[in-house]
Amino acid sequence: MIQNHTTVAPQRNGLIDLFARSISYLRVSLTDRCNLRCLYCVTEEEASGCLTKLGHDELLSYEELLRVVRVAVAMGITKVRLTGGEPLMRRNVMQFIRALTRIEGLSDVRITTNGVLLERYGRELYEAGVTKVNISLDSFKPERVAAITGVDCFAQVWRGVETALALGFSPVKLNMVAMRHINDDEIADFARLSRLLPLQVRFIEFMPMGESSRWSADAYISTDEIMARIAVLGDLIPMTKGWHDGPARVYRLGTDSVGSLGFISPLSHHFCHRCNRLRLTSAGRLRFCLLHDNEIDLRPVLRDGSGDEALRQVLLDAIRNKPERHHLDERLHRSGGGCHGRMSRIGG
Repeated sequence: MIQNHTTVAPQRNGLIDLFARSISYLRVSLTDRCNLRCLYCVTEEEASGCLTKLGHDELLSYEELLRVVRVAVAMGITKVRLTGGEPLMRRNVMQFIRALTRIEGLSDVRITTNGVLLERYGRELYEAGVTKVNISLDSFKPERVAAITGVDCFAQVWRGVETALALGFSPVKLNMVAMRHINDDEIADFARLSRLLPLQVRFIEFMPMGESSRWSADAYISTDEIMARIAVLGDLIPMTKGWHDGPARVYRLGTDSVGSLGFISPLSHHFCHRCNRLRLTSAGRLRFCLLHDNEIDLRPVLRDGSGDEALRQVLLDAIRNKPERHHLDERLHRSGGGCHGRMSRIGG
């Protein structure tokens, strides 16, 4: 790993940070609003209604978001993922997405959604050029989904999954946050689903997010334990990763599976050395790392009449300050504290 760089600048093949990582991926949170209240995302204050949502002026406008993406793409960003909150809840979102996918040089636009509105918006998304989707689903039991999300929504989410598959979205990734004594008894059922449907079923470690996170060590399950539980079902065969693939380690369960399994291990096997992303929060802050609280507010430079060169310099500053790795695992062992950002604003 190269650590003696003193400058960060666009290279022929994109942006290279101080640790020789190619930065090509921007995750954009469109809103902090969501139609669910998932226990691993919403803090205790949010659940009780004590924290207010962002006002209209606090969000970046669609015009501002498009400007940021255009400048970022000109610098070497090629992939954008839309997140939230629930991104499909923002008003006139399809108008924005159609403009986004027309940006020259942006080759890959994806979306992460809780699936509740996917049946409604699936065709429009697909026709606009968003053909890759991540859907959050933590249980196959409707009553358990209601307990985890605060809403009786399993049927809507599953219709969203079926819609995405029927329309030809590829890949369709199903994200399960595995939590001990909450949904870990369904790990094998989720793994078996990859044998039947062309999904990438992804198991994500429960992360401590927010000042009043409801994370607990008792509920945390490591990827190693998850994989051990699945291995009794058959061989886990490693799959080759593509250029735009994310941090998941991907396997096929046996040779006859239609889909695949992905394992995301931010705590037990952090993937910081391969991180290729920046995050733009719904509050307009550029965040260098999901699990590190350093951010740069883009709203001043977007709203003070500065040109694109000033915005470009802010993006370069963000890459220059991107940490080599997060130290969340060490902070948890030392003090029990996670990072303080609110997942609903950072983007899942």
